[in-house]
Amino acid sequence: MEGSFFNTIILKTGLVHLYWGHVVMWAIGFVFIYLAVKKDFEPLLLVPIGFGIFIVNLPLTPLMGIFEGKRELINIFYHYGLEWEVIPPLIFLGVGALTDFGPLIANPKTFMLGAAAQFGVYVTFFGALFLGFGVNEAASIGIIGGADGPTTIYLTAKLAPHLLGPNAIAAYSYMAMVPLIQPPIMRLLTTKEERMIVMKQLRPVSKLEKVLFPLIGTAIICLLVPDSAPLMAMLMLGNLFRECGVVERLTKTSQNELLNIVTIFLGISVGATMKAEGFLHWQPIYIFFLGLVAFAFSTIGGVLLAKFFNLFLKEKINPLIGSAGVSAVPMAARVSQKVGQQANPKNFLLMHAMGPNVAGVIGTATAAGLFLSILR
Repeated sequence: MEGSFFNTIILKTGLVHLYWGHVVMWAIGFVFIYLAVKKDFEPLLLVPIGFGIFIVNLPLTPLMGIFEGKRELINIFYHYGLEWEVIPPLIFLGVGALTDFGPLIANPKTFMLGAAAQFGVYVTFFGALFLGFGVNEAASIGIIGGADGPTTIYLTAKLAPHLLGPNAIAAYSYMAMVPLIQPPIMRLLTTKEERMIVMKQLRPVSKLEKVLFPLIGTAIICLLVPDSAPLMAMLMLGNLFRECGVVERLTKTSQNELLNIVTIFLGISVGATMKAEGFLHWQPIYIFFLGLVAFAFSTIGGVLLAKFFNLFLKEKINPLIGSAGVSAVPMAARVSQKVGQQANPKNFLLMHAMGPNVAGVIGTATAAGLFLSILR
């Protein structure tokens, strides 16, 4: 009797249910936390994602399951935040409140650089099809090339929810590694003379232009691609809060408290989808490979279009700002600035790069809406 009781207690601990896959996932979670703490790679996301990976791979933990018809703790965050598609639009609200569209308004042709940097989305879409993924799965993987985590999550939740974990991890991993991935590609595609190009200072943008931009932008994009509305409307609402100047409390809440709260729920929910049983097989490996391809081709698309523009422009564009068309805001713009200053210490490309950078946010959300309108 005592032995039976003792055995029952032992079986209810997680220790006897551990297997090598759990340990591998712990290591992956710890790598994410290390990159955040030691290398300062997207710490606001990688810390909760890494911790989510760790705790969900502790056997028997009541976190992501459904017990007696009731959802467990993180499953609640996941279901209502991601499956119900609440968190990605709220993050876009915060991003809009933080974003200055002035550089894009001042130099509208940089919008085309943001569009060109979606090249990797479509290259990867066809690459995923070639590797045997379904059409919906390929679309959800391709959007990783936009370097926009919330958009990746939003589209994947609608088209291929079973890939939400690996897609989100790939998107945020490569977003964090933009400073490592982009510079070699940028240098390979440009000459030193091109990297040294100094661009003319941007014109001042009036308050009226900044207030009208989110209204006109929402109308045009949502009329052309209605399925982009949940992301685009919230992005532009946040920007309207910022630019109208009369709702300071709403602006600060969108930029800080609200954005921080949903980031916590997003990070731990995404990490908690990464159970060893569902992650340690060939699909996530292919997705990580395709994510790298997506980022590379998105960078290539932006740089090459800038070089093409220079064949016809009197005032040349520094091609480095084309790489900022991936929507990793503002990291990609900072990379353009850094590589430009390495070639010419007097070069200040940050504000110029912010034009294609914020255009990339719009471009990725529009690409996601386009996939939804065709495939759903």
